[in-house]
Amino acid sequence: MLPVQENMEILGNSTSKFPTFLLTGIPGLEFAHAWISIPFCCLYATALSGNSMILFVIITQQSLHEPMYYFLSMLSAADLGLTVSTMSTTLGILWFDANEISLDMCIIQMFFLHGFACTESGVLVAMAFDRCVAICDPLRYTSILTNYRIIQMGLLMVIRTVVLTVPLLLLLKPLNFCGGNVLSHSYCYHPDVIKLACSDTQANSICGLIDLILTTGVDTPCIVLSYILIIHSVLSISSPQERHKVFSTCVSHLGAVSIFYIPMISLSLVHRYGRSAPKVVHSMMANMYLLFPPVLNPIIYSVKTKQIRKAILSLLLMK
Repeated sequence: MLPVQENMEILGNSTSKFPTFLLTGIPGLEFAHAWISIPFCCLYATALSGNSMILFVIITQQSLHEPMYYFLSMLSAADLGLTVSTMSTTLGILWFDANEISLDMCIIQMFFLHGFACTESGVLVAMAFDRCVAICDPLRYTSILTNYRIIQMGLLMVIRTVVLTVPLLLLLKPLNFCGGNVLSHSYCYHPDVIKLACSDTQANSICGLIDLILTTGVDTPCIVLSYILIIHSVLSISSPQERHKVFSTCVSHLGAVSIFYIPMISLSLVHRYGRSAPKVVHSMMANMYLLFPPVLNPIIYSVKTKQIRKAILSLLLMK
């Protein structure tokens, strides 16, 4: 019994100084990971090709050099970042059962994961502002959304991302991690990592709350306010056909907002209140949160935006 206790003590000490985490694939379906990797590969391929194509057509087509499409290119770039940031660990688990990750690598992955998620949230706010100006004040659209102002908005998103993400992740370094250090997902997710700490995490919790308030707490009301102004403006139009035509320009953006925020809020609720839920539920929600937006956004904008659809078709048909 004594040697076992000594081994546990050694493991506990080494884990505290040089923590290694174990990522989780699909709990209960480990025997089928090779088969499960097939739909995951298809989804990753769809996300990478779809967002790359939208970026390419916006960069190369002069007719798409407008504020709305600049913001769409930012959204596609953020979706590409989200996809790449988790693809290596997820496929590594499914293909090679490579589920170990160090704290430093975990922090790097979380920087890109949470950073691109924060950036995407900011881009969705910018796109809501774009639609609001285009519908509520169309005569001043070009004077308000100049190229210089769009660059300023993009830089502001990047600065906000770095300022909010870096302190949150640096606060993980002094923590001690004890026990099995088994994460719930196939990638490192900050609330998931914090739960494994066996030292005081009050500073981390406060910093996390501040980040939440300054991202979702600010972005969501801004998007809601934009659509209140849009709806008010649309309802003032007398012609039903014209009302439908004007509001239809917002459908793609509403779809992008829904597929980003609904999985994110659902995952947060599962982490906070669904501790008794099966582990497979945590895993599926986590994968939906990161895969749905990058996969569906290019499809939505290709189907619903005529100019993007024409540019992609002309590229594919080489016309």
